[in-house]
Amino acid sequence: MENQKTVINELSSWFGESVLIKLGLIGILTLLLLIPSSLVQDLILERQARQKEVLSEISDKWSGSQLVAGPVMVIPYKTLVSEKDAAGKSTYKEIITNIHILPETLSIDSKAEPEVLHRGIFDAVVYNTKISVHGKFSPLELKKSGINPEMILWDKAAVDIGISDLKGLKNNPVIKLANTDYTVEPDLTSLKLFTNNLIILPDLSTDKNTALNFSFDLDLRGSNELNFLHLGKNTTVTVDGNWNNPSFTGRYLPEERSVTKSGFAATWKMPYFNRSFPQQWVEEDAVISTIDTIKNNETSFGVKFILPVDQYQKTMRSAKYAVLIILLTFISLFFTEIIKKRKVHLLQYVLIGAAMTIYYTLLLSFSEQMGFNIAYLIASLSTVTLVGLFISALLNNKKAAILFSGILTVFYGFIFMIIQLQDLALLFGSVGLFIIVAIMMYLSAKIDWNRKPANELPN
Repeated sequence: MENQKTVINELSSWFGESVLIKLGLIGILTLLLLIPSSLVQDLILERQARQKEVLSEISDKWSGSQLVAGPVMVIPYKTLVSEKDAAGKSTYKEIITNIHILPETLSIDSKAEPEVLHRGIFDAVVYNTKISVHGKFSPLELKKSGINPEMILWDKAAVDIGISDLKGLKNNPVIKLANTDYTVEPDLTSLKLFTNNLIILPDLSTDKNTALNFSFDLDLRGSNELNFLHLGKNTTVTVDGNWNNPSFTGRYLPEERSVTKSGFAATWKMPYFNRSFPQQWVEEDAVISTIDTIKNNETSFGVKFILPVDQYQKTMRSAKYAVLIILLTFISLFFTEIIKKRKVHLLQYVLIGAAMTIYYTLLLSFSEQMGFNIAYLIASLSTVTLVGLFISALLNNKKAAILFSGILTVFYGFIFMIIQLQDLALLFGSVGLFIIVAIMMYLSAKIDWNRKPANELPN
């Protein structure tokens, strides 16, 4: 019986004190902490989804992203189509097709005034813009298109412009065509060139000419993005505004751009060679853009007004490093335990891991209220202080607690630096981790792993 008790005590002591067993349990604990870490990431995604819902609600009440397109001149054209009946007799049927003519020159000047609207803890960027459009339509090419001039319905001509969200229109636009003013009206015909169409119906039967000058102004509001379509043979677009964090979107980047602390200015100058539309075509029905293809349209371009800080994106990036921080902290604590010859119970590892997991909920909640950088400082300082005091109580050694707190501060500072970087994040992260592993290898080489724990040394 005594021998059995001795064996059991030795096994129990070996199980409790074995380095390999302790490391194995720490590894299992680290893997288990992935569960609450993933739940924290789910919480961040849920809050981010809520932010998108609020932005959608604000956009719905204010006005959505705007795509300004046009103008396009549309002239009906009669053609005769031969048909054969069951007896083989040919008959001719008259159908109406449309001649679409794009501008020879198209110049757009936009003055944007973005602002931030608040809904609770969420922010949304909206804008007001005044847009001035002028240019000249191309002349009708009869011979190239094989069009019979006698079949053109000049009195049924139309000029069409498109705005993706008519709710944002603040004025009743007037189009000046060949020195004549026309008030636009919603398109109730089957034309439907754009998502939302505004047309004028000029009578061109007197001059029978399409090479006409045009101009109009738009007083528009929208949210998040302002885009345009490249429809002119030569298109020039200038956009400027009081926003210092623009993102230029679409297929074309501005030829000239300037971004300062007070605002931005950008100019696009494009010929029609890289445009997906011909200058003139004949088609019964044509759709240039729809609301589902605005972002994927090869001829659209513009500017997106993004918020300088996206706390959810940065918090998510921080949370993805959670397992790394927890593992490095546990390894550092294990080395401290070996060097100081003071045993740290596995439950105490669990408590430290719990504190480092709750850190991310602190970061998320504070970042929603006061921004990411301040929230990161508060959450990091609170966690480092809590863990440092806990280590001081465990080891009864203030110097070791201060050293451990310093190590933890370096870890959080390292992660913060990686988050702030963009292009160099991978480089700095890889070099930093290499240095950390090298330091731990050096420390592990200084430890006598065969030395018995203090409680096993003879009296």
